[in-house]
Amino acid sequence: MHRPLGHPAGWLGSPWSRGAAAALAGALPALTFPAPSWWWLAYVVLVPWLLLVRSAPTRGRAALDGWLGGAGFMLAVHHWLLPSLHVFILVLALFLGALWAPWGLLVRELLSGAPGAGRRAAALVLVPSGWLMVELVRSWEGLGGPWGLLGASQWQLPPALRLASIGGVWLLSLLIVAVNTAVAELIARPATWPPAVAGLLVCALATTAAWYAAPVPRPAGTVRVAVVQPGVTGGPQGRLDRSEELTRGLAGRGVRLVVWGESSLNMDPADHPALAARLAALSRRTGAELLVNADAPHAGGPGIYKSAVLIGPNGPTGDRYAKMRLVPFGEYIPARSLLGWATQVGKAAATDRLRGSRQELMPVATAGGLRIGPLVCFETAFPDMSRRLAQNGARVLVAQSSTSTFQNSWAPDQHASLAALRAAESWRPMVHATLTGVSAVYGPRGEPVGGRLGTDRAAAAVYDLPLAEGTSPYTRFGDWAVYGAVAALLSAAGFAGFRALRRPARAPR
Repeated sequence: MHRPLGHPAGWLGSPWSRGAAAALAGALPALTFPAPSWWWLAYVVLVPWLLLVRSAPTRGRAALDGWLGGAGFMLAVHHWLLPSLHVFILVLALFLGALWAPWGLLVRELLSGAPGAGRRAAALVLVPSGWLMVELVRSWEGLGGPWGLLGASQWQLPPALRLASIGGVWLLSLLIVAVNTAVAELIARPATWPPAVAGLLVCALATTAAWYAAPVPRPAGTVRVAVVQPGVTGGPQGRLDRSEELTRGLAGRGVRLVVWGESSLNMDPADHPALAARLAALSRRTGAELLVNADAPHAGGPGIYKSAVLIGPNGPTGDRYAKMRLVPFGEYIPARSLLGWATQVGKAAATDRLRGSRQELMPVATAGGLRIGPLVCFETAFPDMSRRLAQNGARVLVAQSSTSTFQNSWAPDQHASLAALRAAESWRPMVHATLTGVSAVYGPRGEPVGGRLGTDRAAAAVYDLPLAEGTSPYTRFGDWAVYGAVAALLSAAGFAGFRALRRPARAPR
């Protein structure tokens, strides 16, 4: 029977209306991240998208719904890049959104029609596993990195942080998508409820068991650190002067390490004796070593590095770390000969930064040789980097960032929230210092320590940072949740292929 366009099935029958609905449904998860931080919405936020894809009349339409939903998601979680990339962000969103097209096919295959109990139970494992594969692929640095992983929306929920210490942010993403899939099944087929309810119970029991039975880090004293956030200043010299002024005010407060933000210097102190002497005087005055960050060539080289440099009472200690994972288009342009035109339509990097070759640990003499593991800005989004630092013996993770370009957007809050996840995953406290905010400090369970410095602050803040001993399960066993998802998908593909081979061939007409 023909339905009028006003009927829900009628307007969804229009390709344009359905495409707009898919893009909007895909954009909804952005509300679970800071600044809105509606973390509770994450457990149902994918349901409209799942129901839409499930209802796709053809496989091609399901793939398109997945693609457009993915484009909506990427555009929403990166909307703050619009002033920098302009129309190019639409191209990137459509390109990356295509990663969700196979996921759309998977959702339709498992949830469409009237699936039996076995297929519905399989969906609770395979739909989250398929989503995780999308997150894994787009987490590659060259595709933009792991910004906006669904599990990262749970950064302020203690039970979720406990799960992160077991399986990392990947385990949280699996759990969230599994709950969404179960809710979608209940809505689509309420009469056949047992598999969906069983799935919800398994998720609840797993979270409860992790909260009560999972190991926790052992307290191991404290160390006093300070974060210097100069705020918006009048260029590199004004930034240096303001940072120096704020650091001088820390004298006599028992601080052992002072952390400045990313690009706090536009010269490398190792190559400029006057600057090195100025910073060494600050170290002597405060009784603390300084971790600064230079956006400059090193040793007269032709290229520019972003380097974390440790300064002691006698000047640079020789410990430094050059940023390894750079922001596409922000710090370099992939295939510049082909995509260099991006500089004409936005604020893409005019000059490519150079990469460091390895991660480093830095012993802080004023803190009894405490070893810190530095990360620079974008690198806090990568769980493998903080995990490797913890494996190598870092007692404290330190991130230096600068979000001045995106000062009035959601980006500073979301970036600072990643430090809570990295701390919980590794059982290592994390200091997140920025030039213009948000600066924040988290303990070894991901718990906030002290107050945050917002984007409206220019200040130096002191924190008594709790230290911890022990090795978290995630640090020890790594990305087992990812491997489990891969195994589940491969097993399902093998089973489907086996059934196809055993199916008798149809007689020719």
